[in-house]
Amino acid sequence: MPNPTPSELKKRLASDGFEIYRTTADAVQLADRVRDNLIMDSGVSAVVGGALSVRFITKAQASEFPGESGEQLFERARQLGAGAVSAGYGEVRTSVVPVHDPGDRARVLDTWYEVVFEKAVNDADLLDQLRYALSLPKSATR
Repeated sequence: MPNPTPSELKKRLASDGFEIYRTTADAVQLADRVRDNLIMDSGVSAVVGGALSVRFITKAQASEFPGESGEQLFERARQLGAGAVSAGYGEVRTSVVPVHDPGDRARVLDTWYEVVFEKAVNDADLLDQLRYALSLPKSATR
């Protein structure tokens, strides 16, 4: 059976109680409801490009760990996903993301060191794996 389109998957996930943050050409990004009137990107996506998979992003913010190197910050982010690796997730990439001041794009307020984990799933496991990924901590703390 072919993978659903992002639009079809969005409808299915919404009907199963997931809040949608954004839909892209190959993924449906889930939301975290922070307050009644505010949702934010949860860092969890259902990916339909190629094999159906669940992806999540962990991060360490440089401002939380002053003086630590980029590699130390990546390791903090990796540790957040360590349990998921034993559940079949694999690290697929890392990225350094500058957080710009919305009032002055030339000014960098912080830098995030992100690690992306992903696991191919079948249709029957998709919802459980999305719930699992949503339950994981995504940001390193002191």
